[in-house]
Amino acid sequence: MKNIITLSILALLTLGSCTDVGENVYDKYAAEDFYGSAEGSDAALASVYAQLPGNWGGVGYAGADNGWYDLNSMSSDEQVIPHRNTGDWQLDFARLYQREWLPNDGINSNAWNWLYRSVFLANLAIEQLELANAEQSKIAEARVLRAFFYYLLMDDYGNIPFFTENNLPADQIQQVSRPEVFAFIESELKANLEDLPTTKGGNYYGRFNKWAGYTLLAKLYLNAEVYTGTPKWQECLDAISVIEQGGFSLHTSANDSSLPLGSKYYELFGDVLPDDETILAIFTTVDVVGRNIFMIRSLGGTDGTLLAGAGAWNGSVVPQEYVEKFADNDIRKRQFRYGPDPSGPQPAGFIEYALELDNLDNPGADRNAGARNTKFWTALPANGGGSSNDFPIYRYADVLLMKAECLVRLGDAASAKPFIDQVRQRAGLSGLPSAPTLEQIYDERGFELTWEAHRRQDMIRFGTFTQERYLVPAVGDHFKLFPIPTSALNTNPNLTQNPGW
Repeated sequence: MKNIITLSILALLTLGSCTDVGENVYDKYAAEDFYGSAEGSDAALASVYAQLPGNWGGVGYAGADNGWYDLNSMSSDEQVIPHRNTGDWQLDFARLYQREWLPNDGINSNAWNWLYRSVFLANLAIEQLELANAEQSKIAEARVLRAFFYYLLMDDYGNIPFFTENNLPADQIQQVSRPEVFAFIESELKANLEDLPTTKGGNYYGRFNKWAGYTLLAKLYLNAEVYTGTPKWQECLDAISVIEQGGFSLHTSANDSSLPLGSKYYELFGDVLPDDETILAIFTTVDVVGRNIFMIRSLGGTDGTLLAGAGAWNGSVVPQEYVEKFADNDIRKRQFRYGPDPSGPQPAGFIEYALELDNLDNPGADRNAGARNTKFWTALPANGGGSSNDFPIYRYADVLLMKAECLVRLGDAASAKPFIDQVRQRAGLSGLPSAPTLEQIYDERGFELTWEAHRRQDMIRFGTFTQERYLVPAVGDHFKLFPIPTSALNTNPNLTQNPGW
């Protein structure tokens, strides 16, 4: 993990010196020599990876607020920050859950800007590495990173501005259809995945190795019918068969009284995520490399000091309808904190949260209404700005459930049963009594992947995203895409807004 920090700092120093290149002894040949070296190629990549940890201002994939994670997670049914009847919290988060967002909303614009900043930096890294004839695995890694960001853009916005070189002004970039972006991502992945290293952990903790790259390809195929109208279930299974060569397994859920929630399962969401199950993670050290606010943002103020050792924000809650789907003996239900006998420590003076939540915006929820989530139990160092929990982008439990889903969709539910049963049994539940249905797989994905930024995509694929949900009526299909931000439309006359906005 120290290597990741070193690379990030080196990248910042490299980028910070770019304006002086023409004034000092460096020229393009020296730059090419640098980016062709192991040190230089890692610096080019680190400038792109530095975009993943969450930070203030809507930056990052996950860990902070007002960005991509909130846009995708709070628009689903798994979490919301209600406006409080005490006057706390902006309405933006409740409006995401209520599906009342608008093209000029700040969280939507933040996500868009972050993703395009990341594409720009990935393009730059690819150019630097290719001009320097860098090691092919490093060029492949940069190309897969760019494909990852375009995948997120296509998933959220559909038809998007597309560029692979940073030589066009914003008002000249053309909008490309979702199927065309899909084809580009598929082509880039298929052309580069075999050049990625198979190393797990060490210098490749938090980086795209071969296994993470094939997981991205499997995700692309899993949602192909949404993106292009043509399902690719078998292609998803083919990608998963490669991931299975990586030697992954489910992490243990053995009891451990030294852990706050009493099970080693929650090591998957702590600091230095176990590489038996983790395929791709975001490295975090608060105030150094990103931050993870999820438990601190959820707990009430005094609970922050009692449970997390840091100030808390009394923000995110889990809707009652979502919590009540979990079986009481499911280890994963321990993440939800509510009632007089909550899971985890119960120090004197802890807050008793009500499971019920009867209002989101007018006049808002009571101060202690709503179950809280402690899945990312605070890893030190921590403070009122977050903790140091790393974040799993991809892990093997997700892959097993993807495999089960594809088999059911291809008409082989009997073969799917062992894969969903592995996940259930790790959670302390019995296997299913018969072959799984799609509804059972959908529910299991919700149980297993809560607050890991997969729910919106799953809901769209399973056809539930626009349906009525807890406290919120059904909406039209145009909500399956976020609107292109008003600022982007004002900048680029080539863009056409998504239908319905």
